[in-house]
Amino acid sequence: MQAVEISSFGAPEVLRLGERAMPVAAEGEVLIRVSASGVNRPDVLQRTGNYPVPPGASDIPGLEVAGVVASGDEAAMAAAGLKVGDRVCALVAGGGYAQWCVAPVGQCLPVPEGLDDIAAASLPETFFTVWSNVFDRARLQAGETLLIQGGTSGIGVTAIQMAKALGASVIATAGSDDKCAACLALGADHAINYKTQDFVATVADLTGGQGVNVVLDMVAGAYVAREIDCLAEDGRLVIIAVQGGVKAEFNAGLVLRKRLTITGSTLRPRPIAFKAAIAQALRERVWPLLAQGHIKPVVHQVFPASEAAAAHALMESNRHIGKLVLTWA
Repeated sequence: MQAVEISSFGAPEVLRLGERAMPVAAEGEVLIRVSASGVNRPDVLQRTGNYPVPPGASDIPGLEVAGVVASGDEAAMAAAGLKVGDRVCALVAGGGYAQWCVAPVGQCLPVPEGLDDIAAASLPETFFTVWSNVFDRARLQAGETLLIQGGTSGIGVTAIQMAKALGASVIATAGSDDKCAACLALGADHAINYKTQDFVATVADLTGGQGVNVVLDMVAGAYVAREIDCLAEDGRLVIIAVQGGVKAEFNAGLVLRKRLTITGSTLRPRPIAFKAAIAQALRERVWPLLAQGHIKPVVHQVFPASEAAAAHALMESNRHIGKLVLTWA
């Protein structure tokens, strides 16, 4: 099969289309004939040597795919309501940038009604991540307010729509007026241009000084102290990336006085059973919203797999809104 390989750690140009042996589905797995592969920030980190592959995972990048089930563990598939020929999208620990990919049955979801494979390939990584962090770890409830840092990222466009669909208010930050407009078009109640506005002061104004209940942070670093200022009493800060650095200095007294929770997680190394539980929650709570059009995939650009380097270059430029997807002939 063809697969996109990382020939050496470095710039996007190190991504090369090569040939690999087809994977074989083991117990509890399915083999998917891939038609589309989602591109995510962790793929960029893996390419630059800053995100080691978990033990046992493929060294081929790619954490999400969509396509058709070609074969697999029949008992596991039957228990999950899947069969050969079904269109699925799946979260994988690696190997997604390839014409064929194996995935744990529990991490596969049916392609939502009305979506093509390109749209479906854009779903798993961000939807699993947002559900696990915003709704499981940070316990966002209907009627609460969520602050999203980076509202036009793949995570951001997912979090805006999911939070709104499930009854929360949303404030999103973005780096330009055009991106702020995109956040509002996706349903955010307010959007803050962090390059021209102080998001701490603006959040205070928007909430009447009360603060937000949950912050979804992909920056960390110096942002942590400012986000603690933004939180209401009993607020929760959940960190899912450290693009601004791994070290933070903040007022611990505020954490005590406001009874705050600071948490975070990475999804890729978690066990299959953990991810399967997220998949089940998504299938019950979120997949119907996709089928009904209440939540819509946001795909900024589609590239042939041979142009994976161009997709990575675009992602690193931060000019995109939503997801980037690779397709296979």
